[in-house]
Amino acid sequence: MSQILDYALILALVVVFATLCFGIYSLFRGGDFSRSWSNKLMRARVVFQFVAIVLIVVLFWLKGTH
Repeated sequence: MSQILDYALILALVVVFATLCFGIYSLFRGGDFSRSWSNKLMRARVVFQFVAIVLIVVLFWLKGTH
């Protein structure tokens, strides 16, 4: 179970990083693309960060109890 959560955490961190990079790219690109995507991407990043933090807490708790 812990190994599955380890892989899920790695995936969550990669998704957070990719969303952040794409969001920054959309901010610098400007125009209609920026207006329609930059805010959505930054909101998605916050959600993905929350998921990653929850996974980190769960992993520390599991590793601490075993």
